[in-house]
Amino acid sequence: MDFYLTALIQGLCFSGIALGIYISMKIFNIPDITTDGSYTLGAVVTAKLLTFHQPLLLALPVVMVAGALAGALTGYIHTKLKINALLAGILVMTALYSVNLTFLGRSNIPLINTSSIFTLINISADPNHNTFWILLVFVAIITSIIGYLLKTDFGIAMRATGNSETMIRSLGVNTDRMKITGLAVANALTALSGFLITQFQGFADISMGIGIVIVGLGSVIIAETLINWLRITSVWLSLVLVLSGAIIFQFVLAITLNIGVDANLLKLVTAIFVLIIVGIPRLISRNTA
Repeated sequence: MDFYLTALIQGLCFSGIALGIYISMKIFNIPDITTDGSYTLGAVVTAKLLTFHQPLLLALPVVMVAGALAGALTGYIHTKLKINALLAGILVMTALYSVNLTFLGRSNIPLINTSSIFTLINISADPNHNTFWILLVFVAIITSIIGYLLKTDFGIAMRATGNSETMIRSLGVNTDRMKITGLAVANALTALSGFLITQFQGFADISMGIGIVIVGLGSVIIAETLINWLRITSVWLSLVLVLSGAIIFQFVLAITLNIGVDANLLKLVTAIFVLIIVGIPRLISRNTA
């Protein structure tokens, strides 16, 4: 039971990445590879601040600002320098590897005798249950903020930029600014996942972000499949399904490990699973057409 509770907790930790990928890919139609770097950046900044015994109330906004700056840089390169969005993300991700390694000072940092968001409040005597309830409240608050943002005039302009850039530009909206802001928000959420997972696992590692974009992508694809099947149009329900996608994704990986698949093959299993959930809906739609 604790094994699957851990998977549920990890799904909640990765909800920030799922929401970030949802904003960049589904709202703005931008394949943002900055995710790999900004996730590690969030973890690195968290680890450094906590090892220097800085308060969590300071660490959280610093982590989100760091992630937002990374995303904004990708957006600036894409919109102002007219470089392909995918290449812009790769350039920033590559640069962030050196930045993260410089901040970290070594390949990894263990969080020993440091404070944690999961120990601030004791809701339950069981540490795993306590972590779950704190994460659930935290993720609910973040999701509510994002949901509210997307329902405002600014959020509607963001969504319109992704749906019909030419139309929204004709109405006087600065689409370049919208894209930069959107990528900043997306990568702030990604860095937030780094903030959470670092405290949950108790260390930050320079290689922890490698391939992490596939986790967010898989979560969003699961959510998109459910949204299409259920014909969901509500922003709030869509965000809930994105969170559900992150949790389902982690449960699939947990089941894979539980049935005895070698942990060294987990990345391969992840890639195959994402390929399946991408390919099956396309094959079904092609056969029914």
